[in-house]
Amino acid sequence: MSFTDEYHPTQMLADVMTMREHSDKPIADIKYAYVGDTRSNMGHSLLIVGCLMGMDVRICGPKSLWPSEEYMKIARNLQQRSGARLLITEDPKEAVKGVDFIHTDVWVSMGEPKEVWRERIKLLTPYQVNEDLMKATGNPQTKFMHCLPAFHDTETTLGKQIAEDYGMSNGLEVTGEVFESEANVAFEQAENRLHTIKALLVATLGD
Repeated sequence: MSFTDEYHPTQMLADVMTMREHSDKPIADIKYAYVGDTRSNMGHSLLIVGCLMGMDVRICGPKSLWPSEEYMKIARNLQQRSGARLLITEDPKEAVKGVDFIHTDVWVSMGEPKEVWRERIKLLTPYQVNEDLMKATGNPQTKFMHCLPAFHDTETTLGKQIAEDYGMSNGLEVTGEVFESEANVAFEQAENRLHTIKALLVATLGD
């Protein structure tokens, strides 16, 4: 399996590749923020991979959805070895200041009860990636990243249901404007999963 409830390692290969492709900085100088439910497998993985690679990592969401101490301990140990910079904050504007990339992921999953959806959406609405948050970076070259699929419009059955039930007609974790903009490199991310997983297969199955 390429991911678990705790981690998404194959996605990290694609994400780091994508960030390198879209930045001319040395990898240790790349700055990124993950905004949303930071206890998710993507939140854990982006926390840890950035600290492993010595990057500038900002993890942002409501405190009740921060990674547990187990994951923070791993990240801090890696940070000490690599020289990574790590910020954990509830303030999205602080988190994205000067970043090269903003990452997010879905807030809710199909298997979760609707009561959880309502509470989670209310908690995470201030962390939606919208045009204001992109502008708050102060960097017109900031790119948007998402492991997909994204709830960014009402064109899907679930997107339409979310709009009707919760009044989120312009996307959930990301707005349609950001998703449809030139800042979005999520489809390059998706393509890079193919290339990185092929490389992983060669490395693990080759002579």
